[in-house]
Amino acid sequence: MRRLVPTILFCLLLWTGTAAALESTPATTSRDTATLVSDTDAVAPGKPFRVGLQLRLAPGWHTYWRNPGDAGVAPSLTFTLPPGASSGAIVWPAPRRIAEGPVMTYAYTGDVLLPVTITPPAAAGAVAIQAQARWLVCKEICVPEEAVFRLTLPPGTPAPSAQAPLFAAHDRLVPRPSPWQASIAPDGALWVQGPELRPATVAGAWFIPNQPGEIDDDAAQPLSVRSGGFVLALRLAKGMAPDAGLSGILAVHDRSGLETDVTLHTMPGAAPPPAFPPFGRVLAFAFLGGLILNLMPCVFPILAMKAVALAQGAARGKARAHAVYYTAGVLATFAALAGALLAARAAGAAAGWGFQFASPVFVAAMAWLLFGVGLNLSGVFEVGGGLSGTGGALARRGGHLGSFFTGLLAVLVATPCTAPFMGVAVAAGLAAPPAETMLVFLVMGLGLAAPYAAFSAVPALARLAPRPGRWMVVLKQGLAFPMYGAAAWLLWVVSQEAGSAGVLGTAAGFVLLGFAAWVLGITQQEPGSARRLGQSAAVAAALLAAAVLSGIAVSPLAATPAAPGQSGAEAYTPARLAALRAAGRPVFVNMTAAWCVTCLVNERVAISSTPVQAAFAARHVAYLKGDWTRQDPAISSFLRQYGRDGVPLYVYYPPHDGTPVVLPQILTENEVLRELGAG
Repeated sequence: MRRLVPTILFCLLLWTGTAAALESTPATTSRDTATLVSDTDAVAPGKPFRVGLQLRLAPGWHTYWRNPGDAGVAPSLTFTLPPGASSGAIVWPAPRRIAEGPVMTYAYTGDVLLPVTITPPAAAGAVAIQAQARWLVCKEICVPEEAVFRLTLPPGTPAPSAQAPLFAAHDRLVPRPSPWQASIAPDGALWVQGPELRPATVAGAWFIPNQPGEIDDDAAQPLSVRSGGFVLALRLAKGMAPDAGLSGILAVHDRSGLETDVTLHTMPGAAPPPAFPPFGRVLAFAFLGGLILNLMPCVFPILAMKAVALAQGAARGKARAHAVYYTAGVLATFAALAGALLAARAAGAAAGWGFQFASPVFVAAMAWLLFGVGLNLSGVFEVGGGLSGTGGALARRGGHLGSFFTGLLAVLVATPCTAPFMGVAVAAGLAAPPAETMLVFLVMGLGLAAPYAAFSAVPALARLAPRPGRWMVVLKQGLAFPMYGAAAWLLWVVSQEAGSAGVLGTAAGFVLLGFAAWVLGITQQEPGSARRLGQSAAVAAALLAAAVLSGIAVSPLAATPAAPGQSGAEAYTPARLAALRAAGRPVFVNMTAAWCVTCLVNERVAISSTPVQAAFAARHVAYLKGDWTRQDPAISSFLRQYGRDGVPLYVYYPPHDGTPVVLPQILTENEVLRELGAG
């Protein structure tokens, strides 16, 4: 028994000595208590284990994360280890955002463990660890603290220590790798994409960068959630260009209040598309956009054609049938355009709204078509009305097909005039599944057709039309002149796209089509052989005109003047915009096209006005003008950054890296002056 007592006492002393070695002597102040702890009670040769600086902070005090934010200093650990041993880096748990007066910091409160992995030497034996720790604690004042901690771990079979639960709790606070894709735009828009991210699940989010000086830490991060992802509007630090992306922690709060922290590395990319309203509202915008198209300058010539068709329909008592065929033409053309856009997007092409007007061949063909319509209205030849040898049924069929054709032409001419609500509907439609995209375009077509269809379908309105008479012939001939005017405008568009060679080819087509219409007109009432001869001559002239299109297709792109115009505009390039913004200058960007009448009107009444130009000069505003007439890829990319598929687009960049402002598509002088601060 006497021998047993010393043995028991020795074992107790050995056990208590080992246990004490697993947690160092604490460094204690009124602000905190700090110790060095281990997750194991013994070490094996070459087998890694963890030690960590444990801080127990008094209420109200905090210390800092690896990126302290606007103020503060991150803790540090410097180890002295046996030969052959090595230490890793601190594994940081997710911090909290703590406002300290006017600054924002990333810090810890309460208890925090900052662990490091130690790899012991390959030789067996005890491992003596010395760690010099430095940390800063703050409340109303900040106090730097420092201590040296020592631990000696005996050799043996590793087993969890009494402090191992601290490491397990820490592991639950370490951000996990992100399962989501993320990109950062030059303006700081952080776009995170994942199928589980949607308005029903995401209640809040915040991004903390790994490195200081990359964002304005105290700035708000507005959240915009849409199905399949969300956007955080970060404010990048002055002079910060995320060319290599950003890395940091993304905190996402779900609707139940649970926070998920993930490590995120963002790749540089374009600005995300805008968050779209609910689909029902998108359809309402689409219908309203179609209605507004009836008031756009591009559609004015087609309104004349509608008036003629309506007058003919009222005279024949067939107003409703004309409305149905006109609406069918509108819807069929919108469906075809939607299909073309979807096919181009599926193939990876950058097609936008009004894309067909970027082709000089299409523009020339449209000019000839409107010119031919004008000749028909002037009475040079007749279509669909009383051709010899045909019966009344065929005549009626021709009238209905004329209404269908009118609807088709209205859509084709209207597309370059992007209405304000139409831009949202088109962008939302193209971002939706194909079936929803098609529905958006069809509803837009219903909006375009609605006024004419409603007027034609209401008998009381139709009865208000005057009785048939000579006035119909005069009206028909008078309405030819808007067609000629539209053809002249399209000839100018060809000059912008294909230069003088394109103008010559289009003008030659006018002559050939004029001859074909004249021959067809003078032979329509002749006997069979003469009529067939006239038709053959007309077809031959039309074929020659079609051959001219091949020459227009290969015409060189018209040169864009490099010198500033009367409005002082410079040609837009991404490099020039970046240089001006880096220099801190305010910039006004105008994205336009020669075929966009709305763009041209805006330039005349708003941008080129004397007060606006004076404001540009007084505030040293650089005016960049991008010509999308032939769909310059750099301009297409710029449009997509702002969720647009067509022009016009006006963006004002305030001085010194201010947040860009997108102006309305229907521009006024007062709106420009107000944005410049001169109104």
